[in-house]
Amino acid sequence: DASVYEHVMAEKQFFTAQFKPPVAVKTKPHITVANFLATEPMEETIIRWMHRVISTKKSFRVTLDQYGAFRPHTIYLKVQNHEPFRQLARELKVVDQYVRSYGCPEMKLISNPYLTIARRLEKTTYQEAMTVYAEKSFHADFDVNELLLLRRQHQFDSCKQVNVFRLQP
Repeated sequence: DASVYEHVMAEKQFFTAQFKPPVAVKTKPHITVANFLATEPMEETIIRWMHRVISTKKSFRVTLDQYGAFRPHTIYLKVQNHEPFRQLARELKVVDQYVRSYGCPEMKLISNPYLTIARRLEKTTYQEAMTVYAEKSFHADFDVNELLLLRRQHQFDSCKQVNVFRLQP
């Protein structure tokens, strides 16, 4: 949703201007459902399995409401209804089985979804930010109509889009 995207990016830009963290505005707003390691030859099969799971799912509404934190390094927006994400994570376990069958580590399936404003903060920056964000409020709603499969070579690499999975209306 373009208006929610702009609202979140404005918040990330405010955070960057106020606290000067290294990566807040460099990452696009996103909510992670799962993350995993796999090899490139596995990609086609992973895409097919994910398509089978995701193509049967209906679009759903997400409400972002207020701020949360992972002490002492991350400020995020809270997702109110976790159930659609949990259901997706449960059904993606078939992909987890495939990935592990090739000796890759277990998928990290997210049961508590959130949208990061800033992460990997220095302890002092985190503490300063928490005094500001304890007083701030945020609210936005949007429909999830598609999910993206992203790839990166290592933890600090920028993500590249591999595939788009559309949800049913």
